[in-house]
Amino acid sequence: MENDKFTVLKNSVQALIDCLAAKNSIEAQVQLQQSSELLDELLDLSESDEDLIKISHYQVLLNQLHQKIVSKPE
Repeated sequence: MENDKFTVLKNSVQALIDCLAAKNSIEAQVQLQQSSELLDELLDLSESDEDLIKISHYQVLLNQLHQKIVSKPE
């Protein structure tokens, strides 16, 4: 089940990247919020160090994508 949650997070992040590629900043912000919520949920439920490492990688990626969204003009 834990793997399924990371799959859902991965798909959500990919949708965010797709929105950025399509230059759809508004939808990208929505996807970023959804991805962040999924990540927060995983962080709350994680018990293993391996999960925490995966989560930290996604946190860095989401922070970089957030900067990309913020830096793009509407």
